[in-house]
Amino acid sequence: MHEFLSAIGFGELTTRKDVRKMLKNIEIDYDQYSRIELEHELDFCELHKEYGDSIGISVYGEIEEAGGEEIFEREYYIPYFKGNGVTSHADLLVERRADRNAYVGICEDVKVEVTLIFHLQNAVDYMEEQKLGRIPRTAVSLTLSGLASNGTILFPVQKSPEQEKTKKEQSRNRMMLLSAAREGDSAAMESLTLEDIDTYSKVSRRLVSEDVFSIVESYFMPYGVECDQYSILGEILDVREFQNNFTKTKIYALNLDVNELQFEVCVPANSLIGEPAVGRRFKANIWLQGRINFQ
Repeated sequence: MHEFLSAIGFGELTTRKDVRKMLKNIEIDYDQYSRIELEHELDFCELHKEYGDSIGISVYGEIEEAGGEEIFEREYYIPYFKGNGVTSHADLLVERRADRNAYVGICEDVKVEVTLIFHLQNAVDYMEEQKLGRIPRTAVSLTLSGLASNGTILFPVQKSPEQEKTKKEQSRNRMMLLSAAREGDSAAMESLTLEDIDTYSKVSRRLVSEDVFSIVESYFMPYGVECDQYSILGEILDVREFQNNFTKTKIYALNLDVNELQFEVCVPANSLIGEPAVGRRFKANIWLQGRINFQ
């Protein structure tokens, strides 16, 4: 069973038999359908079934024509959550997974200082655009989203207006240095190195008498062995509440600011520690998904 089924409200599915039954129903009663030809009499197909506000399950497989009939063979499935708005305009590389017709996006966004790797939600759209040779490489519009099976709400770090203003200025200066360093500017690289050493020294001194989460306001770090899973801590900008129409599980969609990267994460209310509210922080391990906004 997929680890993140519980993130969209299917935590009560505990046996493979129940999951297979649900997937079989999706193959019969789906909400959206798209396919693309792979070779003669063989198509790749994706079926989407929505279970609430922007959440659902996608089933992927191949359709083979034999004896005048179309036979669908399921290859894999994923739970999904579609975020809103545009998260990033950044350089993008898309790679196919070695074992199946699934794609991951590799995004270089200077704001988070790590290479973002995410599961591509609109695989068939990408395959069609790739077939037509219309895949952009730079300044690609992306909408990212995250699935969290559980999470924790933390209070915000207290800051004065002057501290907030200083933080924003430092963040802008750092992004400019990072952009210059990516272009090969040795002076920018040296400045960033010295800044990191200074930051490490300050944090080490404060950790003697303070909790780490009163020092670190936000982070975005790879988590585990899967390339598209991350551990995050970010400020809550907005809270939406809805439910899984099938299981009636209450779900929160949290719009987050994580290292100045804004995207939505969904988490079931019964697995969330604390009460989400604007200004508070959200800490969790997420599966990062995204889609390319083709024009």
